[in-house]
Amino acid sequence: MLSEVRRELLDSMAREFLHNSPRGRRLLAVEGETDALAARFADDLAATLVDLGQPAVRVSLGDVDEATLRAATVEPFRAGTLTAATDPDTVLVVEGRRLLNLSVRGIWHFSVWVLAGEELPHAFVNVIVDATDEAAPKRYFYDLCKLPPSVGERR
Repeated sequence: MLSEVRRELLDSMAREFLHNSPRGRRLLAVEGETDALAARFADDLAATLVDLGQPAVRVSLGDVDEATLRAATVEPFRAGTLTAATDPDTVLVVEGRRLLNLSVRGIWHFSVWVLAGEELPHAFVNVIVDATDEAAPKRYFYDLCKLPPSVGERR
């Protein structure tokens, strides 16, 4: 059961995403320093999109390299052959590591970084969420100009 605070934040983020990307095959990435927090947030965001009437498919990739991400997930999704993602207006909510690295950053229509404490946020995302208190996550604003572009890049 989601808390009201969590539900409101998820709804707000989902509506922002849908406002900017209202239709078509859309790719949404969720990453964080703590895999479990990022996975739960991605699960809830996908469920929120479904509640808003969007076909959404949730994929957890773990630690993935660019070639595998593109060949096994992105290309089949775009081609309409990814299992359970055949609707032409599907949102694919992907969670894993190295999804926001420079080499693949441009494939996402929307990206989320989930904070779990005092770590620095990823330097290039649409939304930063402080999920230290999962029942009361907060949208987090950081002056990204203060970060070198490599912050958050995973090897």
